[in-house]
Amino acid sequence: MVKRGTPTLTDEALMLAVRDGDVGKLSDLFDRYHKALFDFFCRMLNNRTAADDLVQDVFFRILKYRKTYRDDSHFTTWMFHIARNARFDHFKKHRGEVLFPEEGFDVPGHGPFPSQQFEREQETAFLKQAMARLPEEKRELLVLARYQEMKYEQISDLLGVDVGTVKVRVHRAVKELRELYLKVSGEKASCNVKKSETNLRII
Repeated sequence: MVKRGTPTLTDEALMLAVRDGDVGKLSDLFDRYHKALFDFFCRMLNNRTAADDLVQDVFFRILKYRKTYRDDSHFTTWMFHIARNARFDHFKKHRGEVLFPEEGFDVPGHGPFPSQQFEREQETAFLKQAMARLPEEKRELLVLARYQEMKYEQISDLLGVDVGTVKVRVHRAVKELRELYLKVSGEKASCNVKKSETNLRII
């Protein structure tokens, strides 16, 4: 007799189990989402230490507020709602402090030749600087939509605005990011506008 594998539970099923007392299931959700949350906080804060602390805080809050999870809730939307609150509280607690970017945050280039790798790393650095100059609400929109690949409907629920508004805001954020990218990249980007826009993955 052939044994079938155990069906993979959805995020929602796991969270409902946690809510109803099977807190051990939280480890499965941690395995699925700690990297995504770390990426979110890193791109918003540009600091690995703070990002790691906030990931831990989010899962502590998930456990603490598990009883508030509703049957019809989409887990990732609910999780990022908690993540946004955790980040907001972090800023209030550390208001006025200077948070310096940590080394090693950039993703290394993957070009087959040194020159291509250098160009890719330079483009990544320009993009990172441009993202940092975006207003926080626009940066958050792009991180959620492009890096976390959240659907506009999910972002709509998360921010409490309609889908049309989300689309307009994302469009404006992308436009401003492109302008900032060209500004921080200086003369090099000005001489190679078409090439830069082609290689700018997020745009």
